[in-house]
Amino acid sequence: MGRRIGAIARKPYWERPDSAQLVRRWPDFTAVCFGTVFFWLSLTPSLVPRPWLLQGLVGGITAAIGYGLGSCVSTVVRALSRWRPGERTRAHLWQAYWVLGLVLSVWLITLSDHAQRRLRELQGLPPSTAWHTPVIILVAVLLGALFLLAARGIRLGSRTLIRALHRLVPLPVAIGLGLALSALIVTIGLRDVVFQRGVIDLADRIAYATNGGTREGVHQPTSPLVSGGPGSLLSWQDLGFQGRNFAGSTPTEQQISAYTGRPAKDPVRVYVSTSAPEVFGSGDPFAAKARLAVDELERTGAFDRDVLAIAGTTGTGWVNADISEPLEYMHDGDTAIVAVQYSYLPSWVSFLVDKERAGQATRELVQAVLAKWSALPEDDRPRLVVTGESLGGFAIESSFDGVDDLLAKADGALLVGTPNFAPMSQEIRDHRDAGSPVWRPLYNGGRNVRFAQFPEADLKRPAAAWEHPRVVYLQNASDPVVWWSSDLFLHRPQWLDQPLGPDITPAIRWFPVVTFWQTSVDMAVSYGVEAPHGHRYGTAPVDGWAAIVPPEGWTAGDTARLREHMEGRESPY
Repeated sequence: MGRRIGAIARKPYWERPDSAQLVRRWPDFTAVCFGTVFFWLSLTPSLVPRPWLLQGLVGGITAAIGYGLGSCVSTVVRALSRWRPGERTRAHLWQAYWVLGLVLSVWLITLSDHAQRRLRELQGLPPSTAWHTPVIILVAVLLGALFLLAARGIRLGSRTLIRALHRLVPLPVAIGLGLALSALIVTIGLRDVVFQRGVIDLADRIAYATNGGTREGVHQPTSPLVSGGPGSLLSWQDLGFQGRNFAGSTPTEQQISAYTGRPAKDPVRVYVSTSAPEVFGSGDPFAAKARLAVDELERTGAFDRDVLAIAGTTGTGWVNADISEPLEYMHDGDTAIVAVQYSYLPSWVSFLVDKERAGQATRELVQAVLAKWSALPEDDRPRLVVTGESLGGFAIESSFDGVDDLLAKADGALLVGTPNFAPMSQEIRDHRDAGSPVWRPLYNGGRNVRFAQFPEADLKRPAAAWEHPRVVYLQNASDPVVWWSSDLFLHRPQWLDQPLGPDITPAIRWFPVVTFWQTSVDMAVSYGVEAPHGHRYGTAPVDGWAAIVPPEGWTAGDTARLREHMEGRESPY
């Protein structure tokens, strides 16, 4: 036993018995070093705290990418140079790697644990549990090895294909055809089989089944002013899961009056889902939804209300109750909110397969409502506002031709956690006033548009007059949904420029490829923090609506009281 251990220590790698073996050969030293360094880089903190299991997953994926890059470098070097390390040199290199690699990995994971704890403290979270250093290494190694085996299997298949083609055509032609066919097979397999028929179809089946259900505690409304209620143009069954949540949780005049101590009205809520039978068979389903929504608004008397809000929905059709309810309580129920569902898929799937539908559906709704609203006498119509969170914010932004168009057509907007690719957000970031950070941009001196993470203080800056109509962006500096972009692969983002956002750790760094995967993983855990951090915004919409469409006589004390009420209530869905 001792002799065997000594032999392994003297030669900590194996030689493949046959040079033709691909799958069972020892990993390339340069590629392993690249993969290990990439794993170390993945340990650096990002926008939100990561649990240890996700750290192992992102570490394994990043290490596999590093291994692939290192393998390419090694191949090029071998092609350009005849030098090869001798057996003794190779043994010493591997001995040094096993010692230094293990020691540095443990040390850097320990540092990563400390960094994660500091980040949790910065974002108001309790100290993390154990960082499980051995398990992180094990998960990363197993996942990296799985990717390596898959890559070698593909390479083995390509070699077999080339040999088969070589029987029919010259070797150079066989190599070209074999590589092209292999690339085509892998691409089709990943895109059509794994992604479309696997991941997307599974997500679609789950989302479809969910859309047909109803959350426990949500019941059909009894108010005729709500879609799915008595006299509605839309049946309760056709509202979909999120539509039933939205309609079935509408606060009543009694609930609102019990809070305000003033007379109140039953709010109007209109929702058109993807399941609405009136939409099927029409030439343009988005236009049909918009017409149906306007008909429902007219039926409920929505254009006689004090405030009419158009809400963009997320991928599943969700409208955040923390956005809708504050507006209704603030105006004693004298409000109407309308939304259309463009998809029942989760937002991440909608982003991948039908992001454009969000903009198309909401743009049709906005245009239809604007056409009806604009025809009314200016002194006898509701104040028109628009709102949306996440993909819903993108949908609203896509419904206007820029900031000036929004300001010209609406009386205000509340946009929450809009993604990086949202057109107006990009316009504002690109043309922000000099010296203002991208995470809190100052646009045109703050005359109409302002950004806030802590709205009670942020919306007061700058001190210059804030004119109407007003646009409020609720945007957390640590929100990965806001900052995720494919540009992170190769370009350092502006949100890492000094000064950093208030909840961004100074230990954060940008690394090519690595930061992209870290931010992608951050999106999956962006709800694991408390507001106002990550993709959580809590009761901040209360301050947003108070700034955009305050009722007559509304005070800062009223805002604080409503904020406290929203924090203390149980969210309806």
